Amino acid sequence: MAKVYPCTPSSSSCSSSKTYTIWMKSLVANGNGFTVYDSCGRVVYRIDNYSNKSCRQVYLMDLHGNVLFSMFQKVFGFGQWNGYNKDDRVKNEKPFFEVKNCSKFLKRRETEYHVKMGSDSCSFYKIKGTEGKCDFNITDQQGRVVAEAKQKQSSSGVMLGQDVLSLKLEAHVHDHSFIMALVAVHGLITRKM
Repeated sequence: MAKVYPCTPSSSSCSSSKTYTIWMKSLVANGNGFTVYDSCGRVVYRIDNYSNKSCRQVYLMDLHGNVLFSMFQKVFGFGQWNGYNKDDRVKNEKPFFEVKNCSKFLKRRETEYHVKMGSDSCSFYKIKGTEGKCDFNITDQQGRVVAEAKQKQSSSGVMLGQDVLSLKLEAHVHDHSFIMALVAVHGLITRKM
């Protein structure tokens, strides 16, 4: 992949960057998944899927292969995904989050997915986008945008493929891996990975 990052590794602004590049490809040859780069071009998160099709279970890992979140498509859930901290599913724990497709209730081309946090019905996020486009945003329960994904544009103004996104996280977001898990589920639901 060509270098499309705004700063060099020696720049001091790299350590506090809130912008990521998401490539909806795996680092593994002939594998599906996605790879997340920080603004210096370092791999931060990844999902490697060796299946040829969208998978019903994926694992968000850090660079070293440590599982941060495990996500499973709910059987007969019609687009519902459950996410677990690390691999809490094997301990029969309740999901850390659940994502449900609410787009079927909208009459326009907008897509909307509701994210419920654990057993707390008052704590939720929304993932909103437009059908057929790669741009989307994630809002919290107060309606504040916490993350915004857009098709990546190189520093020279060239739009990259629809499988390359620029993800901007707002400064108040502390758990970046959780947001990456939501981005991954969005990619799975919309069949981008």
